[in-house]
Amino acid sequence: MDERYSRQILFRGIGEEGQARLLRSRVLIVGCGALGSAQAESLARAGVGNLRIVDRDFVEASNLQRQTMFTERDALERMPKAIAAANHIREFAAGIAVEPEITDVNKSNIERLLKSCDVVLDGTDNFATRYLINDACVKHEIDWIYGAAVGSYGVTMTIRPHQTACLRCVFEEAPPAASAPTCDTAGVIMSIISIVAAVQVAEALKLLTGQNESLHRSLMQFDVWRNEWRKINPGPPAPGCITCSLGRFETLEAAAGDFSAVLCGRNAVQISPAQTTRLDFAQLAARLKATGEVKFNDYLLRFRTGEYEMTVFQDARSIISGTSEVKIARSLYAKYIGN
Repeated sequence: MDERYSRQILFRGIGEEGQARLLRSRVLIVGCGALGSAQAESLARAGVGNLRIVDRDFVEASNLQRQTMFTERDALERMPKAIAAANHIREFAAGIAVEPEITDVNKSNIERLLKSCDVVLDGTDNFATRYLINDACVKHEIDWIYGAAVGSYGVTMTIRPHQTACLRCVFEEAPPAASAPTCDTAGVIMSIISIVAAVQVAEALKLLTGQNESLHRSLMQFDVWRNEWRKINPGPPAPGCITCSLGRFETLEAAAGDFSAVLCGRNAVQISPAQTTRLDFAQLAARLKATGEVKFNDYLLRFRTGEYEMTVFQDARSIISGTSEVKIARSLYAKYIGN
């Protein structure tokens, strides 16, 4: 066994057998922003042998306040977060197999992404993706760990399909628009990120080493500014839950179509086409060159026109910066990228 894990092996909850199980495990991390990057680093340092890291975005300077995996160089080069995380993990944990994926998690790929994974960790920032994770994990009987943080408040819950309440049992519907603060309106401090991610990772280690009796079995809430810490018992699976009880996985069966989302705190909109493809950046750059400033690397193309900047990924997904209006973003996408 690698000497680097010697102190962790001394911990009674893990030991040599637990460490061996960690090295054989595979974890899917959905979203590699503040929570996801902290999860990825902690799991890699703990010796979880296989990490599949999925994120749709790239590193920006505003991330560096709380996203500890990334550097100023990553932001300057606008490195995709999944790639940047994989690169840094290989520098301190070369023996860990990292599978980075630059993609938006949706109904067309979620079941492929969680295939062969033992646990799924939530590093997302929206309920639409969390309901998708919940449906896929319940359908395939895979444990997953919900987590969220905004301002100084955070929450997490460990979900074991058909054994505990699932996300739909606790939150039957997504919170109404404008009913809760977001990072755009309330900001976020790193300390709450650290706490939520630490609890998520601890729960993952318990699941992966078979220490299920040590799970906290609650909806755990924290507010580091108000010095509050609460545990709420979500109870067993709800008898009327459409996911747990009725076996209806609505997000996996949703009608196909393009997808747009306003990105929290970014003055930006993401546009995902109904059908993905693989773009030839050189050809696209040549076409756009006459209408604006174009730069590209192996992972993304950046195009600036007037007050707007478009970041286009190889799967034809694009983030349009300079507006939070979906109509404007759709118009720019249609004008410069096409259908």
